[in-house]
Amino acid sequence: MIKISDILNPLQDWAPLSLAENYDNVGLLTGSQTMECTGVLICLDVTLDVVDEAKLKGCNLIISHHPIWFGTKKTLLESDSTDRIILKAIKNDICLYSIHTNLDNIIKGVNAKIGEKLNLSGCTILKPVSGKLFKLETFVPHAFTKVVADALFEAGAGNIGNYDECSFFSEGIGTFRPNEHANPFEGTRNQRSLVNEVKMEFVLEEYKRQNVWKALRDSHPYEEIAFQFLPTLNALPHIGAGIVGFLPEPMEGEIFLEMVKSVFKCGGIRYSGPANRHIRKVATCGGSGSFLIKDALNQGADAFITADISYHKFFENEDRMLLMDIGHYESEQFTIQLISEHILQFFPKFAVHLTEVYTNPVRYYS
Repeated sequence: MIKISDILNPLQDWAPLSLAENYDNVGLLTGSQTMECTGVLICLDVTLDVVDEAKLKGCNLIISHHPIWFGTKKTLLESDSTDRIILKAIKNDICLYSIHTNLDNIIKGVNAKIGEKLNLSGCTILKPVSGKLFKLETFVPHAFTKVVADALFEAGAGNIGNYDECSFFSEGIGTFRPNEHANPFEGTRNQRSLVNEVKMEFVLEEYKRQNVWKALRDSHPYEEIAFQFLPTLNALPHIGAGIVGFLPEPMEGEIFLEMVKSVFKCGGIRYSGPANRHIRKVATCGGSGSFLIKDALNQGADAFITADISYHKFFENEDRMLLMDIGHYESEQFTIQLISEHILQFFPKFAVHLTEVYTNPVRYYS
């Protein structure tokens, strides 16, 4: 029997909930993780039609990119359009799960799929996040350094860019005096002990702290463990907003616009900047990415593809690159395929469906 939690755990390992922005509402929003999962329906947005589709296809788990609600809800009322969707899902024992900005903020997430559709190579994060990297310091008796290090590496500590199992060891002498209530690993109660110890240092992402602390606690021989997690200012190169990469060959601006319009099936593209320049370096951000315009310029992008650009934001471009608003739905439409592909890696024969409901509320008149 496959439970809801069995489906969700690989998603949360891939896009940890702690990587979501503060305003977001990700994770399991309704239902129970212990329920048997009868099928999965994946969509960008949950609507009444999507809930009906899930019921028709025998799916009791809807995974959406956008959460059905943001912030705190104090009531669930039939008079509210959003509440009606939530209530319908609950009445039909359908779980709702959102994987939103936590999927935006990983290098193999939403923007990687956009890059794949554009045949971009050499993709890196456009705006790496900072303040989310920690250093662990702990002190271990010499004979236990390998045991503790192996456990911490297994829990995800020690990853730096393209390298893993990174650490630093320094030797010294530690002192302690156990009182009469202690149960020391070595030494004698009420007597000071001197022990040859190794100071061990590892870097780790913030979202790994709980698992790393558990691994340290389970592998360390001491009754009382000396340790500290220290925040660093280092940026995380594989976590953050947007990506930037390169087209296989330079492309004229107008041809690039036409190619993007075709790939993303856009009703139209709002853009600014010179359409006659050659495009090679391309930045992308699915959804509302105008906050990254200056980052794309600083990275030397020839074009930046995103959505929801306001009139005044277009001025920030200063005609220095091809700034393109292709539409929110259009920019993120391939996310449902991305989520499906990840689930099927773990459950290749399970009932995973992509919604057939067109949930884009925007229409174009031409």
